[in-house]
Amino acid sequence: MRARPPRPPRPPRPPRGPRSSRISFAGILLLLPGVLAGQVKLTGFAEGSYLYSNHSSGDSIVVGRLYDRFQSQFTVNALAVVLDKPYDAAKVSAGFHTELMFGQNATLIKSAGADFGAQVDVPDLYVTLNVPTAGGNGVQLKVGRIPTLLGLEVIETYANPNWSEGNQFIYVENFTGTGVSVEAKLNRHVDAQFRVINGWDLVRDNNQRKSVMGRVGLYPDSVTSIGIVGFWGPEQPNNVAANRYGVDWLLWRKFGKAAVWVQADYGKEQSVSWSALGGWITYDMNAAVGVAVRADYVNDKNGARTSGVLGFPTNTGHRFGSGTATLNLRAWPGAVVRPELRYDRSTLPAFDAGKDQLTAALAVVYIF
Repeated sequence: MRARPPRPPRPPRPPRGPRSSRISFAGILLLLPGVLAGQVKLTGFAEGSYLYSNHSSGDSIVVGRLYDRFQSQFTVNALAVVLDKPYDAAKVSAGFHTELMFGQNATLIKSAGADFGAQVDVPDLYVTLNVPTAGGNGVQLKVGRIPTLLGLEVIETYANPNWSEGNQFIYVENFTGTGVSVEAKLNRHVDAQFRVINGWDLVRDNNQRKSVMGRVGLYPDSVTSIGIVGFWGPEQPNNVAANRYGVDWLLWRKFGKAAVWVQADYGKEQSVSWSALGGWITYDMNAAVGVAVRADYVNDKNGARTSGVLGFPTNTGHRFGSGTATLNLRAWPGAVVRPELRYDRSTLPAFDAGKDQLTAALAVVYIF
């Protein structure tokens, strides 16, 4: 049985009018006294971009992309406001973390069961309860909507080595999970997380069983880390027998001014499966200039992850990948200017009847 094409991305839900956005703003206003008193930390970012593709679909859509999917357009990608109340690991304490995102990026990361408006989302919203331990690191219980444990890249592009999201982030990972997470740093070499969630990118569960995800992090020394994540659970609506399961492996190593990541993924759901491999290298020439390159490859063996998704044609399986080079310029205080070149190739004629495409982009982000 062929899996229901999951994740990336759900179509934007019909707007409910301005009420949801007013509620979001009202929540921020309620927390302003804490911000002014220094108890709650306020941060965020604003981002815009322009992209050109030599093989767009219908002169408007860049096939296979997430945030950078509009051809020859200036785009208001995101304005994000982050509120954070840290917990104290040394004692019984509590904190919270939330992110409110506006802009076209928010339309693509929505979870089923949550609607804050046409271009509004809350990708992070969780409370942390801390129980102190003898080692001083504590054990944390998080409750709410929490970013995934899978992969290197995250929703907030400024925190990634490259500007555009890679194929592994888009096609073989979930964005968020709503549920509970138990997390602990066991010692300076090992930490662990275990989660029970409603499902991949679901605020409201779509069947009668939960999904689980766990991670073990290993830190042999100060310049090396290894993360191993496993996941299992039914993800199809009203079907508790179609379990999705797999593993994600991420290695990081620092070499002076350079850093290297390697990520490998495997997933299976009933009779379909997929696998992926990616690598990143960053090098900081100085405090103002850095470069990042990425190469990734996805084998969507049965088409379960890509068929009819983000402009890819309906298919029963294909292989695709990309190579990306990004310049990260930090000459302006608080801002990063990110020119980027990217090449995509598929075994299908997915790019305006061609099997490859080349894009050039420029993104500017201000972090506050």
